[in-house]
Amino acid sequence: MTRTALYRAFDRTSVRFLIAGAWNTAFGYVSLALSYYLFSQKIQYMFLIAFATVLSISNAYLCHKFFVFKTKGNYLAEYLRYYVVYSVPVGVGFVVLPFCIEVLRMDFYAAQAMLTVVTVVISYFGHKHVSFRQNG
Repeated sequence: MTRTALYRAFDRTSVRFLIAGAWNTAFGYVSLALSYYLFSQKIQYMFLIAFATVLSISNAYLCHKFFVFKTKGNYLAEYLRYYVVYSVPVGVGFVVLPFCIEVLRMDFYAAQAMLTVVTVVISYFGHKHVSFRQNG
């Protein structure tokens, strides 16, 4: 791949979205693991999950705003829409994963892999057309 082709590929929103997704996944995992390691003796783990989730979603929002979609202004409106869009794949996961495992008798790991692909696509289009839509 030539340098020009590499720059063109990197400039594509979808490629930046996948790169940000890899970072956001790592950040989310480390946030929860570190929170649990530091505070699990004093704070119930469900509160730690909630804290790490808000922290991870906020990190993901900033990555998507400044690195992926490169929008200007509208911080609060975009942040609130981001949470709304984010709730869709989370909701889909809570419904589809148990359905795949209990009803379709899929292997947990296969079902989760399939669901990950579906939620990445939902998230990409949701964030592109709702969270970070450009008016005008």
